[in-house]
Amino acid sequence: MSDALPEGVKHLVPIVPVEKAPKITEQAKEELKSVGMMDEKGKLKIKGVSPKMLKRMKQEQVACPVLKQDIAFVQCYVCRNFHSRISGQVYCKGEPL
Repeated sequence: MSDALPEGVKHLVPIVPVEKAPKITEQAKEELKSVGMMDEKGKLKIKGVSPKMLKRMKQEQVACPVLKQDIAFVQCYVCRNFHSRISGQVYCKGEPL
């Protein structure tokens, strides 16, 4: 299957829907604020993503192959290893952070 991955992508990680939204780390929150995707009150505002899709993204998590733990999808989305999201899966570059 690794032959089908785009160039520079090492991992294909499934996105798992969860009942309770996973917490976003303080580091990820700072990253979101610095790039203008989160306001000072902590509300996500991602350009080009509808409120409905954003709500769904908050209820998802991924098993991060780099951090070796389950993280919120929104945290994965802002990671520099994030390549793309296709059909319920994330293409991850897998480089050390």
